[in-house]
Amino acid sequence: MRQHYFSSLGQAGFHRLAYTEWGDQANRDVIVCAHGLTLNSRYFDGFAKACEDHYRVICPDVVGRGKSDWIDPQYYWFDQYVADAAALLARVGAEKVDWVGTSMGGLMGIYLATRKNHPIKRLVLNDVGPFIAKEGLQMIAEYVGKDERFRNHAEVEAHLRVLYPKFGNLTDDQWRHLARIGSRLTPEGDLRLAYDPNIRESFRNLHEDFQVWDLWEKIDIPVLILRGSESGILTQETLEEMLRRNPNARSHVFEGIGHAPPLMSGDQIGIVLDFLAGE
Repeated sequence: MRQHYFSSLGQAGFHRLAYTEWGDQANRDVIVCAHGLTLNSRYFDGFAKACEDHYRVICPDVVGRGKSDWIDPQYYWFDQYVADAAALLARVGAEKVDWVGTSMGGLMGIYLATRKNHPIKRLVLNDVGPFIAKEGLQMIAEYVGKDERFRNHAEVEAHLRVLYPKFGNLTDDQWRHLARIGSRLTPEGDLRLAYDPNIRESFRNLHEDFQVWDLWEKIDIPVLILRGSESGILTQETLEEMLRRNPNARSHVFEGIGHAPPLMSGDQIGIVLDFLAGE
């Protein structure tokens, strides 16, 4: 794994973005892994390790998360995320990529895949779609941005286990990993979750369903939709509507998992890689 930084431009000026890179830099088969709302690039460590012998894997920290800069909270939305993704693609020099996006990262993929001359060959949407009911948005707003503080990684791990009770059958080592990479040291010497709590501001003004069906119907590349059977963000009804509205899509449902399948187990990773290989 290699850690990199670069600058991107937004309405408030330049900000620094971080990303991790796995595999051979000369490999033209590139996967970009985009994380969910409160996560970061290191969430994909297990996935990237499983791929790096055959792919170059790029995992960005979306602005406001991980090691990327925090910015004015009014700009934490998809216009900025997509602009930063375009800057990332220019930075790494990839002409074509496969895009694997969890939740928010999947929505970034939808926005990108509808832009003229986009570079995405295949798109994986991990437990997200072009419609999220306002109830799901309210559920997100309830836990995002509370800015809890923790004395050690064990306390962070305990918090994450409560926050993500339907994340799947993760091992103790995987939970410990999420606690380490999902927290950062404060100047006071305690730990906080590794994202700007002000990302919650984008959700406070959302009082209606989120929907981008018009974008979804324009996507003309192969898409794999992953769903946790107990997800409150991507419902079975929305999944069926996605398949009806776009014939380029297919799906797989993971039983007994909520939002979102972590893509850390061999079976989950294998389904994604089979799809990216065209199987």
